[in-house]
Amino acid sequence: MSKTLFTIGYEGLDPERLTGALRSAGVSVLADVRAVANSRKRGFSKNALKAGLEEAGLGYAHLRALGTPKSGREAARADDATLLKRIYCEEVLETAGGIAALDELQALAEKAPTCLLCFERDPARCHRRLLAERLAPRGFVVTDLFG
Repeated sequence: MSKTLFTIGYEGLDPERLTGALRSAGVSVLADVRAVANSRKRGFSKNALKAGLEEAGLGYAHLRALGTPKSGREAARADDATLLKRIYCEEVLETAGGIAALDELQALAEKAPTCLLCFERDPARCHRRLLAERLAPRGFVVTDLFG
């Protein structure tokens, strides 16, 4: 039986549009997969985001271990998907900590409809796509949301 995993980037969104997109899709938990859960955008730093989601009746989990290292974020900003993939896989997904964090994400997503959050609007330019590719063989179908 396949399970749905959602992804969303908050680039171009405000907290209300994010919450609306999550609710419309039936998401229960937002899994923040940013290494650094700070943002210059109002409402998207960890504590403000968590509080806003909880106020809307949604859960929040920060899975920092699944965040992109600085060099990977730089590759994403340079639109170099090949370099991003190499860095992210080598430095995160193929490490003991990354494997354990991916297992934690899977357990979370099996309990409740879950959406991965990062900044990039385009999932093809973000490590969310790499996480989704790792979870697909575990029975997950991925749906990208665009608030």
